[in-house]
Amino acid sequence: MLPPDHDSARPPAHDHALPNPIVPVEEEDDDEFDYEALPKNTTLASNLIAGAFAGIMEHTVMYPVDAIKTRMQVVAIGGTSYTGISNAITRISANEGARALWRGITSVALGAGPAHAVYFSVYEYTKQVFGGNEGVGYHPIATSFAGACATTASDALMNPFDVIKQRMQLAGSRFANIGACASSIYRTEGFSAFYISYPTTLMMNIPLTAINFTSYEALSKLMNPQRKYDPLTHCVAGGLAGAVAAAATTPLDVIKTFLQTKGTSTDAEIRHSRSLVDAARIIYKREGARGFMRGLKPRIVANMPSTAICWTSYEMAKFYLYKSSA
Repeated sequence: MLPPDHDSARPPAHDHALPNPIVPVEEEDDDEFDYEALPKNTTLASNLIAGAFAGIMEHTVMYPVDAIKTRMQVVAIGGTSYTGISNAITRISANEGARALWRGITSVALGAGPAHAVYFSVYEYTKQVFGGNEGVGYHPIATSFAGACATTASDALMNPFDVIKQRMQLAGSRFANIGACASSIYRTEGFSAFYISYPTTLMMNIPLTAINFTSYEALSKLMNPQRKYDPLTHCVAGGLAGAVAAAATTPLDVIKTFLQTKGTSTDAEIRHSRSLVDAARIIYKREGARGFMRGLKPRIVANMPSTAICWTSYEMAKFYLYKSSA
């Protein structure tokens, strides 16, 4: 029989061996979970800053490709046709100068900051309310609802800036600045012109956001199960999510562009269209089903890296805000 002091000596040795591998893992998991949701004491201002930073980065870096997408979608209702992205860049640069590809970027820069600040703030808040941050599992329904709430709020701010941007992106735009463009639209078409595409924008952006956010969350959890700050993972997951969302919602984007630029057309039927249904009918009558896929390639080319930039920028801002408030 073993002496009592031998038996009593074994548990302490066993207890001493366990804490080393366990304690660091638990602490790391807690830190990573807090990072994903941001600390509970994080202020609204922090969410606003992170969102604004992400929005400005997203919309400005790939702006020239977005301008080409607008041009290619507008030619669906008549005008000069481009055979592809490279052809569009060459012809626009040769005929109007390379600066034409950046026309209207001020409108995006001014609108994207506050709109995306609201976007990500509403997203973080409603995701928490819907239970999207509970545990470490995947919550696609909560994420989708949060994304829908976020885009409804942000598009209300961004829609007028988007209208101004697209008017200035068109060939032969005569506006010297966004103030002149906004004044002209208001004077000739009224205040409603800034929001005529808002219902269509919501119909496009709610599914786009739902696809974008749920795809990003799913890909992030698949590629980064430890939920650590990893810029490469955020970039790849964001880019793939953006490509899928852009492709799925291109038909509605064509209709949105139609409504936002119809005021520049000399075609009476186009100018008098008032709704998504009117726009869809005209596009289908003149172009057929393929007219709804105008600008698909440049939309994906623009949205894939811009969404990757947006998510990477946002996660970076969250990470450094987390470190500063931890």
